[in-house]
Amino acid sequence: MVVQQHRSGGGARAVCALAVAGVMAATAGCSAGGGGDRAVADERGGADSLDVVRRAAAVLAGTVSGTGTAAVAGTAPDSGTGSAPDSGTRTGTGTAEVRTSMETAAGGTRVTIRGRGTYDFRTRTGRLTVVLPKDAAGEDEHRPITELLAPGALYMKNRGAGVPADKWVRVDTTALEDGNLVTGGVTDPTAAAELLRGARQVTYVGKTELAGVAVRHYRGTADIGLAAREAAPGSREVLAAAAKGFSKDTVPFDAYLDEQGRLRKVRHRFSFANEGPAVEVVSTTLLYGFGVPVSVRLPDGRDIYTGQIRQR
Repeated sequence: MVVQQHRSGGGARAVCALAVAGVMAATAGCSAGGGGDRAVADERGGADSLDVVRRAAAVLAGTVSGTGTAAVAGTAPDSGTGSAPDSGTRTGTGTAEVRTSMETAAGGTRVTIRGRGTYDFRTRTGRLTVVLPKDAAGEDEHRPITELLAPGALYMKNRGAGVPADKWVRVDTTALEDGNLVTGGVTDPTAAAELLRGARQVTYVGKTELAGVAVRHYRGTADIGLAAREAAPGSREVLAAAAKGFSKDTVPFDAYLDEQGRLRKVRHRFSFANEGPAVEVVSTTLLYGFGVPVSVRLPDGRDIYTGQIRQR
C-alpha cells in the first residue's frame, strides 16, 4: 500500500495510492509469527530503559554491543534458518529475517498487509514479499509485491495499476512525506529502529516471552524530530521528512528486546488527521534469524518503469 500524506487544513490528508482500495486507517496489534506477551515483574527499568531503547538501532547495525553479557558484533549465526522465529541462540547481528504487519481499517472494513523477507542493517538494504488482502469490494487477492529496500529508495515489482509485470517502480523515499514509515505497506526496518532514538518517555513493562525467546518489554513515545536529529547519517533525511508529514510529532510504541539488547519486535502507532476523525496506522516489525545471509541486487535503469501509474 502506498500512502502519501499532505498537510491540508488542520492536519495531514492520507491518500491511499496502492493496494487496498479506499481503505485508510488503523487498528492495533500483530503477533507476526507467534509468542505470547506474558509480562512479569522484573527489577530492570528506570533511567536505564531509555538508554536501552535508544541504542536498539546501533545494536542491530553491529556498531555497539547490546545490554547482555555476550558480545553482539562479529559473531557467526547458527545453522537454523527455519520459517519460525529462532530460539534465541544466535548472537550475530547486522542482518535478520523480517516479518511485518500493517493493519488498517475504515468504514467498518479492516485489512492487514503482511510482509516477509530478509534485511541487512549495515547496508540498509533488504528484500521483502508483501502480501495484500482482498479488495474491500471482495475481489480476488492481489499478486504479492516484491519490495527492495535501499538507502533513499524503494523498488516495487508487481505494482499493478498499468505497470508492466517485468518492470520495477522506484520511489525516492527522501521525498516521501512519511519517510517510508508506511508508504510501502511495510515500515523500513532501519527506520523502525532509528525512530526509537527519539524516545522521550519509556516505561519498562516487564519480562515476557516472544516465540520462545525471553525478551524485555518497553512502552513509550518517540519524538520523530528528535529521532531525525539523533539518527545515523543515512536515516536522517527520511525521518526529517516524516517529522513534517505526520499530524502528530510523537509516535507511541511497544518495543521488545532480547538479552543481547537486540530489537526483536516493535509496534508503532502512526496518526494522521483528515477532515473527519483521526486515523491511525499500526505497523509491527518482527526480527529473528539474526546473522542470516542477505543478498539484494537493485534493478538496472532499463528495468525501471518511467510511465504514468494509474491510481485505483
